[in-house]
Amino acid sequence: MTRLADLDSTASRVAARLASGRGSLDPTTASSEPVFVARAPGRLDVMGGIADYSGSLVLQWPIRESTRVAVQRRADRVLHIESSDVSGTHIARVPLDLFEDGRAPYERAREWFATDHSRHWAAYVAGVLHVLAREERLVLDSGATLLVESDVPQGKGVSSSAAIEAATMEAVLAAWGLSVDPRMRAIRCQQVENLIVGAPCGVMDQMAAICGEAGSLMSLLCQPAEFQGTIALPDDLAVWGLDSGIRHAVTGADYGDVRVGAFMGYRVLADLAGLPIAAGSRAGHVRVEDHRWHGYLANVSPGTFLEFEHAIPGSLHGGTFLGRYGGTTDLVTEVDPDKTYAVWKPTAHPIYEHARVMEWAQLLSGARGAKGAEVADPAVVAERLGALMYQSHDSYSACGLGSDGTDLLVALAREAGSAQGIYGAKITGGGSGGTVAILTRRDAGERVAAIGREYERRTGRTAYLFEGSSPGAAAVATVRVEPS
Repeated sequence: MTRLADLDSTASRVAARLASGRGSLDPTTASSEPVFVARAPGRLDVMGGIADYSGSLVLQWPIRESTRVAVQRRADRVLHIESSDVSGTHIARVPLDLFEDGRAPYERAREWFATDHSRHWAAYVAGVLHVLAREERLVLDSGATLLVESDVPQGKGVSSSAAIEAATMEAVLAAWGLSVDPRMRAIRCQQVENLIVGAPCGVMDQMAAICGEAGSLMSLLCQPAEFQGTIALPDDLAVWGLDSGIRHAVTGADYGDVRVGAFMGYRVLADLAGLPIAAGSRAGHVRVEDHRWHGYLANVSPGTFLEFEHAIPGSLHGGTFLGRYGGTTDLVTEVDPDKTYAVWKPTAHPIYEHARVMEWAQLLSGARGAKGAEVADPAVVAERLGALMYQSHDSYSACGLGSDGTDLLVALAREAGSAQGIYGAKITGGGSGGTVAILTRRDAGERVAAIGREYERRTGRTAYLFEGSSPGAAAVATVRVEPS
């Protein structure tokens, strides 16, 4: 297990607050309980992106920037949450009674956070305790004070939300003495985002924040969350990120609509393939008995899709779709009967993206001389990896998830080209702004910085540079601080 300097620094600051006579993180309620401090990084989505919810393989790079969370149990039944970032300090108090409701397990909490924007951010933190209480037998017999600090930029498409959830998860588990395996920790964090925050994300971000390894790509087959280990880059390659300065939000309409369109497409394919359909658990939801693709668009091969693609509509009105097909298999989103959704392109994206990511992983295995793989020409491998990234970016744009800023950054990378050590670039995560991941020769850092400067010159937006890597939360020991 690794103890990183940023984690130890946070623990030292917490200890200083305790020693100063304040008695606890919250000066209004002294506590003799120990404080547990954990960290988790953000991530760069190198390949896979929005295909995760369709069962694709994804490759994620844990970044250097991280979130740290300190947890101290307290006697009352309140979660006192304090978050510090570049925008200032934010405080929320969440009563534990909020999590006790006879309705659907998460409905009341989701509504409570959603109705007040000033406290919505706290759902990412408090939601962890709620999910653990519901799903992992965490006994919420007392409240807690939680201190959050982060240098993972928000709205940049590098999953600051998953970093908060993962670091909170680690610290809370330590404070309550509860054991949950890393894979399930990531799934529980995804539930926080889906069921309490209300964001229809897949699980790749949380898995990278927990299971990632420094300097390697985390490989995850999202069916639903099969950790494939990590894949090291060839020694002569590097991954960087450049922020477009355009805020990204996975809760945005574009991302949600593309997800709905993909599940509509799967439902149409299931009908075309003659798969048995049954009513689901709620209105607008169906179950498909799918022994062919096991419920995932990513398992539809590009060749098979070509057989059906003529019958997949370019778009469908929600009401028409519900009347004809009854609903989708997705429990995270709902089809709005008054909206029209793009269908063909959101359906095609995960099918071809999965094939691209599989090729990426195979090329890396060959480049490193993995057992059973033929060692390939490094230059040829790098060029092909880059070409697949550009294809992925173009597919994002076709789905409507591009942006002027990310498109310009990718165009500048194309212009620089392999002659200058720049092999490929693509938008990350949910798209519609955020950060571009760039694959380069290891010594091309200055050229990447030059792309950022040119972008700033043309747009007036600062292009934050992501460089370096750090391990996920599962590889970092939680620090325990005793009150003095």
